[in-house]
Amino acid sequence: MAAIDLGGLATAFVTLLVVVEPAGLAPIFLAATARETPAARAQIAARACLYAFLILTGAAFGGAALLSAMGITIPAFRIAGGLLLFSIASEMVFGVRINRDAATAHRAVVENGKHIAAFPLAIPMMAGPGAITATLLIAGDAHGDPARLAALIGAILVVVAICWAVCRLATQVERLLGASASIVMEKLVGVLLASLAVQFVMDGARSFLA
Repeated sequence: MAAIDLGGLATAFVTLLVVVEPAGLAPIFLAATARETPAARAQIAARACLYAFLILTGAAFGGAALLSAMGITIPAFRIAGGLLLFSIASEMVFGVRINRDAATAHRAVVENGKHIAAFPLAIPMMAGPGAITATLLIAGDAHGDPARLAALIGAILVVVAICWAVCRLATQVERLLGASASIVMEKLVGVLLASLAVQFVMDGARSFLA
């Protein structure tokens, strides 16, 4: 049995943590479950995290095969994924994402109240385009290595567990951070994500030219 690649685990964990930004889930979760009982909130949080884990795990194992079937090379996807992540990062820096996510949560409650665990909590909050793209990029870099894939799955599990904890403690998290701290944190995370996105684009371009 292959040992888990601890270096790969750390890299995948930090990448997914920056992309998913679990701390930003607290206000969205509270808004989406405002009419629910504590027991119902617990069930919604568990289901949302399970859905997100299954989606990201599926991307980790099946993404490379899908890209190959479509004739998309890893360097090309790395460049495209980096550009997508940079777009998401710019929304975070300029404060667009938090307002859009809040509006999405409100619309989901009105239109899809019984399935908010799937939308908007699992998709797009936890397993959105950015998280799926990052998972595909990391899985592509693993080149089928069992140790690195195990590290990626471990990172997904830890990040999803943090999301679950944030949802369960959403009231305390929102009170602790406050509106100002949340905005500052999102902008800082956005800068980190932008740097990571540029790195993905540079790596893709380097691989393509080589």
